[in-house]
Amino acid sequence: MVGHAPRTPECKRLQYPGLMTSPETASRNDATITTAGSEWWRTAVIYQIYPRSFADATGDGIGDLPGITAHLDDLRDLGVDALWLSPFQRSPQKDAGYDVSDYCDVDPLFGTLADFDEMLAGAHARGIRLIVDLVPNHSSDQHVWFQEALASPAGSDARARYIFRDGKGTSGELPPNNWESVFGGPAWSRITEADGTPGQWYLHIFDSSQPDFDWTNPEVREEFRRVLRFWLDRGVDGFRVDVAHGMIKADGLPDYLPDPEAGSMGGEAADVPYWGQDGVHDIYRDWRLLLEEYDGDRALCAEAWLPTLEKTARWVRPDEMHQAFNFIYLETPWDAAAQRAVIDESIAAFGAVGAPSTWVLSNHDVVRHASRLALTAENPQGAGIGPDSPGLPIPEVGLRRARAATTLMLSLPGSSYLYQGEELGLPEVIDIPGDARQDPTWFRTNGERYGRDGCRVPLPWESDAPAYGFSDTGATWLPQPAEWATLARDVQVADPASTLSLYRTLIALRREHGLGAGSIVWLDGFGDDVVALRNGAVTVLANIGEKPVAVPAGTVLAASGPLADGALPVDTTVWIAAA
Repeated sequence: MVGHAPRTPECKRLQYPGLMTSPETASRNDATITTAGSEWWRTAVIYQIYPRSFADATGDGIGDLPGITAHLDDLRDLGVDALWLSPFQRSPQKDAGYDVSDYCDVDPLFGTLADFDEMLAGAHARGIRLIVDLVPNHSSDQHVWFQEALASPAGSDARARYIFRDGKGTSGELPPNNWESVFGGPAWSRITEADGTPGQWYLHIFDSSQPDFDWTNPEVREEFRRVLRFWLDRGVDGFRVDVAHGMIKADGLPDYLPDPEAGSMGGEAADVPYWGQDGVHDIYRDWRLLLEEYDGDRALCAEAWLPTLEKTARWVRPDEMHQAFNFIYLETPWDAAAQRAVIDESIAAFGAVGAPSTWVLSNHDVVRHASRLALTAENPQGAGIGPDSPGLPIPEVGLRRARAATTLMLSLPGSSYLYQGEELGLPEVIDIPGDARQDPTWFRTNGERYGRDGCRVPLPWESDAPAYGFSDTGATWLPQPAEWATLARDVQVADPASTLSLYRTLIALRREHGLGAGSIVWLDGFGDDVVALRNGAVTVLANIGEKPVAVPAGTVLAASGPLADGALPVDTTVWIAAA
């Protein structure tokens, strides 16, 4: 077994009673929540690595697996329990690796299978587990199966692996329905048959280079069992499942148009014919049984954007996946009442099916929370921000709120996900030139949406080095801003007031006090603008109001910012041990 020793007794019952500052949430805190055990993933702090932007060992400007291996000691020192790697499998990189052409090989951009094995062994030797990204909704159009489909006739077994349909209109010139791509534009593309005539259409909920699999096909299901076993046999500790709410489409593929102001992954809307269909649960029940053939508490985590926490919890029922990202928490505004409500509802919804809640504030698909929490205009998920976006953040406000939000998040029971660079306080990069952008969203919307490049800019490791230590040659696949010099890891590592030092302190204290396996009691008496709770022996206060509040007696364990004469400033969170 690798990782930290479990701290929750078997079958411990977690209760979340307490005095509520808001009567609307009081009734939800009366339930007793039961968990199923002490598996590592129930309390873990998991760090997402976006490989192409983490560290480049070859000098080509793109991060790679040897670059990750070289920084495993830094990740150990940060204190995380596990790593999640975004796709590194073989791919033409039309969508930064989320277009996979071979699920059982490493793309040469990132190294070799031997490099992967060395990285995995190095992580395990440091007590760090490894979760890999799996992209089962779609493949690359360069996948051998899709190439076979293009060369095969309509109705063939090769085409049945994907969603091919005849078009509408007098000669099939219209797409089968009106669905739109997540990245903008139509979700259907028409092929040219082998004889040169216009042919069928294929579905791509994402880019046209990412055709959707037909998961009603047993051959597709068997192929992904093979893929799961390939990586499990190499020793990985689990999978983050991309678009885990999208693999089954409604019968008949009925017309549907989303709200143009909604997030790109559909989390706001119910009854979307290509999101959240009941048939996905059979897939995960099958995968759960497969993972249980392996020792070591292997885990599945769902990327499932759904409109309610109750629906999200269906992905983590006892015979399905182990975790699901809490995107509703991620999207909750920086408001005390909203924060209390989403924490309360999350614990209740996930706990009702015996699962821990997850907590996440940033990832590779959203504006970094050091900027997002200070935006003053609506910003749908996937839209990104750029120079012409409305309501751009004040950097100082964004960083202060980000530090406070993370300090609150890491005090909560369950599992927390961190996105690379947030421990450095990195903001969203706004001023990326148009000719340097690479997100398909930018191109498919003709620049109307900036997309996700701003949260994917390569990390700064050394303030005075080429590419700030990301690459010895100074090459970077996306340009880094000049401010990266002041945020580089080597600048922050020895500064006790830095964001990096704050993260290291919080993670260590979280483990020391067993907060991930704890339970919360809401506290009142601090005002409506303060999120106040107790987890075990630790009192947590987050001031989300407009004026300082008094700090109760006790030992200050950690604070997201300086306290002022015994008062908790605005946009600051503190952890206090009882006196």
